[in-house]
Amino acid sequence: MKTFTMIVALLVVPAAYSQGALPEHATPLQIVEWATARAGGEQWLHARSNRMEGWAELCRDGRADQCVRADRYVMHRLYPTDLDAAHAGTGKFRLDALESDRVIFRVSFDGQHSYDQDGPLPPARAADSEASAFGFSAIRFATRPGFALLRLMDDSVDGHPCYMLRITDPAGSHTFFGIDRESAYIRLAAWDTPRGWHQRLYSDFYWVPDPGFLQPGRVRLYYAGAKTVDIRWTSATLNQEISDEFFVLGAK
Repeated sequence: MKTFTMIVALLVVPAAYSQGALPEHATPLQIVEWATARAGGEQWLHARSNRMEGWAELCRDGRADQCVRADRYVMHRLYPTDLDAAHAGTGKFRLDALESDRVIFRVSFDGQHSYDQDGPLPPARAADSEASAFGFSAIRFATRPGFALLRLMDDSVDGHPCYMLRITDPAGSHTFFGIDRESAYIRLAAWDTPRGWHQRLYSDFYWVPDPGFLQPGRVRLYYAGAKTVDIRWTSATLNQEISDEFFVLGAK
């Protein structure tokens, strides 16, 4: 499986995914379907895994004097095949943040348990971590039975006019999305977490040709209004096989 860098992939976004915006009174279902097509359609919806690598600036509590740079920031994600609660642990996930050879942190979810570099997290801390980390998948499953879609008042994200949606999952939790009115890029995901109101802003999109997947090159994370993480994903590799053991951290 090939890895494609942002510099190359920016040049090859298919024309089929660059059509104009929807009618003024588009329904939320039309908006979600349009965003899905722009992101890669079935390939985006049913991708099995994604390995993203880049770098990130990490600022504890959003404080400028508490920032460190992870010059290697690597996420492995196994996407869920079903979803009832968007803000519980779904699929599998591992994130490694390193400064040269020094581990800043490692976190993971193996499908049942959450970990950091020292091993399994206590149940209460694991629940808080999962509620703060998981939520974007709501839009992948939004057209399935049990999900409710609501179009909200339009707004702008980073100066881009956007359709605003609220997606309610079968468990009753809400996730909010901002969909660019011109490009159909998903520019915003937001939800309430134990750490406060959480927003993710997506930008610098590029196309991964194999299998056909729109990847944000930059993701900014905010909690309770403060930016805590600024990620630059410079490569993405889809549909690699990843062993179950890879997501189990701590003493072996």
